[in-house]
Amino acid sequence: MKVNRHAKIVELIRKYDIETQEELAEYLNEAGFKVTQATVSRDIRDLKLTKVPSENGKQKYAVLRHDGREMSEKYIRVLRDGYASMDMAQNILIIKTVPGMAMAVAAAVDAMQWHEIAGSIAGDDTVMCAVRSKEETVKVMNKIRAILI
Repeated sequence: MKVNRHAKIVELIRKYDIETQEELAEYLNEAGFKVTQATVSRDIRDLKLTKVPSENGKQKYAVLRHDGREMSEKYIRVLRDGYASMDMAQNILIIKTVPGMAMAVAAAVDAMQWHEIAGSIAGDDTVMCAVRSKEETVKVMNKIRAILI
């Protein structure tokens, strides 16, 4: 059942610009899957879905797959689209994003698999990256600046 539901979720988010968990739950219920918002939340986490900008300027759920160069370009685009500013506090890198883009930017940064970054946490408009050292934080900031050019 879970596999079928996950397949349906991927199908739905490719077909529609789904912005919220509640909206996704409605589509799933209409398709015959009896789900709650909590179930949808777990499914989103399991599928590693993220939000990306849609053509109408809002956010939508998307599947970000690792398929080489094309995916790298997508992550770079997400970083460029979502980035607002950055700052550091010792070995903590703080990336400010446009509202609602922090999760997508964090996923993009994580997907780049920079060895300097141990992990990241995202809110609505802020990403906190734990970097291995203060010096490496500067390196990561320079890498991000290079991408943004």
